[in-house]
Amino acid sequence: MRLLLAEDDPMIGASMEQGLRIAGFTVDWVRDGRAAEIALEDGSYALLLLDLGLPRQDGLTLLKRIRQRDNSVPVLIVTARDAVADRVAGLNLGADDYLVKPFDLEELVARTRALLRRHVGRARPELALDALRLNPVTREVRLDGRPIDLSNKEFALLELLMERPGQVLSKAQIEERLYGWGEEVLSNAVEVHLHNLRRKLGAAWIRNVRGVGYKVATPP
Repeated sequence: MRLLLAEDDPMIGASMEQGLRIAGFTVDWVRDGRAAEIALEDGSYALLLLDLGLPRQDGLTLLKRIRQRDNSVPVLIVTARDAVADRVAGLNLGADDYLVKPFDLEELVARTRALLRRHVGRARPELALDALRLNPVTREVRLDGRPIDLSNKEFALLELLMERPGQVLSKAQIEERLYGWGEEVLSNAVEVHLHNLRRKLGAAWIRNVRGVGYKVATPP
């Protein structure tokens, strides 16, 4: 999952970015509200982590502007402002949750995962498609109860497909969600990861819809 982090404090931002990356997320980090607004225009982010005290454009103004444009990206406000009025203002403008600094990184990751589940209408952490099971929290994949060892990108790709079982995703859509700024993407990277997934799971689990893209589906 690709996240946008809008945080101007270099130490806090670096800590959040590292913690989220260790948890398996792809993170793009911006330091001001205007840069965050521009980044959100491409629509490839699963969630926005938003500080309120941003330069150039504060967090509440940014939140108001993106909701006025019907941008439904889930928003987790992460800020030092702990006044009830600030929390109420953020939630009323369309934020989905609120976390006050200082915070524990484990809580940040847990709240992020919970928001992503709610956004897709899923209550349980585990993703399941018949005998195939993926747990984003423990980073485990099992097929017929047997553990499957995947690389970080293979896991992220399978999670992306299993969030949308049966839905075809193009190569461009997959690249947008798997890779952040500054990551080198080889022209055949997605195909290599898909090939490895087919080899480890069985070719029938990952379908190639010719000329369109890829999907995960129960083998016939």
